[in-house]
Amino acid sequence: MRDPSLTTAIGLLLRTLPYVLIRFALLLAFAIGTLFWLSLTIGGGVWLGTHVAHAIGWAWAIAGIVLYSYLWYAVLRYALHLLECGHVAVLTQLIQYNQLGDTGESMMSLGIRLVRQHIAQATVLYGLHALIRGVVHGFNRTIDFFAELLPIPGLDSILYVLHLILRAATRYIDKAIFSYNLARGDDNPWRSSQDGIIYYCQNSKEILKKSVWIVILDKLLTFVVWLLLLGPAVGVALLLPYAVREWGTVAYMLIAGLFAFAVRAAFVKPLFLIIILMRFHTLIENQPINETWDGYLSGMSNRFADLKTQAQTWASRPTAPS
Repeated sequence: MRDPSLTTAIGLLLRTLPYVLIRFALLLAFAIGTLFWLSLTIGGGVWLGTHVAHAIGWAWAIAGIVLYSYLWYAVLRYALHLLECGHVAVLTQLIQYNQLGDTGESMMSLGIRLVRQHIAQATVLYGLHALIRGVVHGFNRTIDFFAELLPIPGLDSILYVLHLILRAATRYIDKAIFSYNLARGDDNPWRSSQDGIIYYCQNSKEILKKSVWIVILDKLLTFVVWLLLLGPAVGVALLLPYAVREWGTVAYMLIAGLFAFAVRAAFVKPLFLIIILMRFHTLIENQPINETWDGYLSGMSNRFADLKTQAQTWASRPTAPS
């Protein structure tokens, strides 16, 4: 499949609907759990502050926020990462072969098997997330992409905003690199990430032209979903403790934002991820690595140099992990 259009992406999203629905169920449960946790944290803090001591109330609220943050970063975020890796693995099969294989196994089983086979890569990718984005963001600051789109002098403030959009546009690159790793069949995630970043740089302008419009459409769709959920958010707020309800409009807006986040992460984000995956694979197909980029990135970013070192270290292991 080589057509990175919205229509093709919607088709692939529907073909992989089980992953979308599981992600939505997980995020919806998280949203509901967040409301209960928020009610317990704020309501409990207010009650303790009123009936016991202000310090105890504040301690309760801070402890609740800290524990919630830990659960998000240490548990849910990693679970969503593995689920997305399974989705990317299945999408890679469909993009490459337009079928899931000849084994007759289900889509979920195939995704689980592929992630298990590449669990080292998936785990390393979780840590590589910030490293890859750091290198990509550093590279993006060196290109004149927007200057070519808007060759108008005196637009520094507008260009600053556009570069923020550009930064958001690269959020899918790490998953595209994981997809490239699966397609390549490499057991060295650091080496694949190194080559994947070079491929991104070789084709950055074509990828970013697609990505920038994706970011804009993403924001518009999320805003529309948020507006549609404001009404139901009022009904949900009435079920919460008075300590939360007394926030009034702010509470309604936050509740709608929480559920809009779940809808976006489950349906909108995977749709745009599919478009970037297809665009990435189409551009790099049969394209040789330009070694000039290796030297340029090594001199530009210490993070890229660290990536190369890790790739060499991984390759020198006595037994490559499976």
